[in-house]
Amino acid sequence: MTTQGDEIDWARLVERLLYLVPPVVGVGFVGVLQDTEPGIPGLGLGLFLIGAFGYTALTLGLLVAIFFDARRVRRRPKASGNWDPNPWLNAAVTLVSAPLAGVVYLARRHRRFGTPPGWSDWWLVIAVSLATTLFGGAIAVIGLVLTIPGLLVAGVGLAGAIAFGAFPIAIHQDAAYVCTYGNSWRPNPGVYLGIAFLSLSIPPLQPIVAGYYLARRHKAVGTP
Repeated sequence: MTTQGDEIDWARLVERLLYLVPPVVGVGFVGVLQDTEPGIPGLGLGLFLIGAFGYTALTLGLLVAIFFDARRVRRRPKASGNWDPNPWLNAAVTLVSAPLAGVVYLARRHRRFGTPPGWSDWWLVIAVSLATTLFGGAIAVIGLVLTIPGLLVAGVGLAGAIAFGAFPIAIHQDAAYVCTYGNSWRPNPGVYLGIAFLSLSIPPLQPIVAGYYLARRHKAVGTP
């Protein structure tokens, strides 16, 4: 007899909640920047509060999802091999650092169970993200050199919006596809999701990661 909780795909829920972390953090960051510039009264504070409460909600959601998925894994007889995640320990680590705990959990889970692949053309989103980041960076440099604040903000905003919203999702989903159907390369989707998160805090790293991934993908799958 199964309960309603047993019917929930907790691993997929962990993925979806992690996908929401960068946009929520980005909203909070924009709120902090708004407080440093004159603009709509209360806008910066409002965005910051949305980001803060949103991150708290995502942390609690990840804590619950990882706890129940880890508990389900431990209940599988001999199906988990050498990996025997402790639900309470994973939940405690998630409470301290939800994004890090989430990507590490997904990476370890993938090594044992794999990650179901989806759309085969997520590489297109990665390519668009790379192109947009390079274009936005070029605009930002021009704005900085010509001391045009509006152009600088536009370039940074364009690159940041695409990177925060789409890049982590695309590279995680595409890595799952390549790992399943590739011939010579088995990228761990959880690892690449973590690298994508790291690249968002180190802007020059994002185009490097995207370019490297697309080059390796081409060798493994033949596209792009």
